Order: sequence, then C-alpha cells, then structure tokens
Amino acid sequence: MYSLLHPTYFPSISHFTALIQAEKLIFEIEDNFQKQTNRNRTYIYSPNGIQLLNIPIKHSKLNRQKTKEIKIENDFDWQKQHFKSLESAYRSSPFFEYFEDDIRPVFEKKQHFLLDLNFETLEVISKCLRMKFNFETTTEFFHETDPSKFLDFRFLTNGKKDNSQFEPYPQVFDDKHGFINNLSVLDLLFNEGKFTVDYLKNQKLILK
Repeated sequence: MYSLLHPTYFPSISHFTALIQAEKLIFEIEDNFQKQTNRNRTYIYSPNGIQLLNIPIKHSKLNRQKTKEIKIENDFDWQKQHFKSLESAYRSSPFFEYFEDDIRPVFEKKQHFLLDLNFETLEVISKCLRMKFNFETTTEFFHETDPSKFLDFRFLTNGKKDNSQFEPYPQVFDDKHGFINNLSVLDLLFNEGKFTVDYLKNQKLILK
C-alpha cells in the first residue's frame, strides 16, 4: 500500500507521521500549485505564539502552474529571516544546538525551484533522524485514487483540512501559550531530539 503525499516545506507533524508510518511512499509532483498551503509554508512556536514562515514565490501570469514549475523569489533574503525566527524560537530548546549544523545549510544555499527546496528539507530532517526515506514520484495527476492501492494523504498539505490532534510534548514557550498542536516537525525535533521517531510512530492519523 502506497502513502501519497505532497512535498512540503519542513513538513508538519501530521505530514511526517504519515511519512514515517508509510509502507511505501509516493510524492505527488504533478499537481497544480495552490496558494496558502504548506507547499511553501510551515508553522513554528515563537515567543509570541504560533508563527508562519512563508517562502515567497515568483508570480506568473498563467492561471495555473504545476508545483514543480514554481520558482522561489530570491530577490530578498527570506532565508536569513526564517533562520533568525528559528533561532529566537528554539535557541533555548534542548536540541537546537545539536541539530543546528545540519539545518543551517538549507538557509545558506539558494534553491530556484520550490520542489527542490522541499525535497532538500525532507533530506535534512531524514539526516537528523538518521532515517532513509525511499520514495517514488508521480508521473500523472490523479484527482481520485484507488483506496485499495493508495492511502491518500494529500489533504494534509492544506492546514484548514487537517484536523489531526497529537499527544502533547514539552515546548519552549508552553508556560506562556500552552501546547500548540501540529506545528512543523522542526518543533518536535528541537524539543524531543532522538525521541522524535518514537513519538511519530505512536501518533494516529485519520484519513479524510
């Protein structure tokens, strides 16, 4: 059975739960790009609560563009801004310094295509978790999938459709704002370190 997902920017905990629990993994790369989804955004726990990190993209006059054709707008230093946000959010977390050298290169290398960046973030997290994800990519877009062959988790890319609830774990600012559910897997990694994999394996996901 394949688990079908979109590649996203530093995936959410729900997204990574689906990744880790997959028997076989296939990424959707033939979809049309949709704004305001996790294709180009992720959420972290800042000193002021939940914070959006958004990747700027080059706008096209075309009504529809495939996600794999989307280019990143690198005219201003969004990478520096994102890394500064991660530092202020997680510098005091138990494992930020442990993983900092693995994650920093993502913010120092200029990728031109969003899809390449998203696969790079997956590779970096895989390295941090000491896991190797073997996956395939789609060659055509399926509006609907055969439920006997696919677990379709593409809906997880749209945060408004993702109602996943997870067990609380310690977070840096939870004394101020309480537990914030389903942030970027970075939040889990910086707070839980080597226990991240066990946590993800034990979470439950509900298919739409």
